[in-house]
Amino acid sequence: MSAPGPYQAAAGPSSVPTAPPSYEETVAVNSYYPTPPAPMPGPATGLMTGPDGKGMNPPAYYTQPVPVPNANAIAVQTVYVQQPVSFFDRPVQMCCPSCNKMIVTQLSYNAGALTWLSCGSLCLLGCIAGCCFIPFCVDALQDVDHYCPNCKALLGTYKRL
Repeated sequence: MSAPGPYQAAAGPSSVPTAPPSYEETVAVNSYYPTPPAPMPGPATGLMTGPDGKGMNPPAYYTQPVPVPNANAIAVQTVYVQQPVSFFDRPVQMCCPSCNKMIVTQLSYNAGALTWLSCGSLCLLGCIAGCCFIPFCVDALQDVDHYCPNCKALLGTYKRL
């Protein structure tokens, strides 16, 4: 029974594991910043004399290097392109380019080419007693201007002819 069995430890050097590595050894916390060497006594230690003539040590701290701006840096600018808005004879919901708010346009009707052509054709047909001015009262025959209700800016025009 002197021979070790399959479940018995062999004689010889101890196979007991040593202590696990420390946290600093595992994570390598101080691998980038080495500890400064201990000061040695004597004139080469960097001692400075204070105002009273006594020796004092300079402050022991490390400074981080300042990043140098890259001369070849590329500036990225995002540009949002707004789709063109088609104006018709109905109010349009859009973002006003003047005040940058979401709005529904206000409409204003103005006499345009179709209004004047309708008036002239009614005159030629014999409506001289004032009936030729009816196209100026009908919104369906006039041009439409779209305005912002907030800043009152003219946003677009719909021309009938």
